Amino acid sequence: MDEPILNAHNKDEYPPAHTAEHILNGTMVKMFGCRRAKTAHVERKKSKLDYDFPRALSPDEVAEVEARVNQVIAADMPVTMEFANQNDVAERFDLERLPEGASSTVRIVHVGNYDECLCAGKHVDHTAQIGHFRISSTRFQDNTLRLVFRLDGENF
Repeated sequence: MDEPILNAHNKDEYPPAHTAEHILNGTMVKMFGCRRAKTAHVERKKSKLDYDFPRALSPDEVAEVEARVNQVIAADMPVTMEFANQNDVAERFDLERLPEGASSTVRIVHVGNYDECLCAGKHVDHTAQIGHFRISSTRFQDNTLRLVFRLDGENF
């Protein structure tokens, strides 16, 4: 098979935080039935994700989100990828966030059997490389829930 042709990627993510973003998104979707974050700013020291969401999270809900994300990390799941044609995966994924003029080939990143999404960024090889995940703050304003997270003791 020929090497897939993808759009150039303009970000240089920190792989542990970027992979943690995928797990957090999957957790939010599973727990609350919301969509993945509408915006994300992922950095080595701290990362922010904004969700369209109808309310603030309770302290117990924040603790549950953290616990579930850390369970996935501790499970040491493999992080793998596959390539597909946009037309073949349009029913599985929201293609609206792809850049204008995106190539017909997309990359799907899998975190074990826990989460999958379209992504061109950098990731760890398995979740145990991420370290300990913690939500350091939350904010709710104008139907936007912001979650700020940090990683402690990552192994990358």
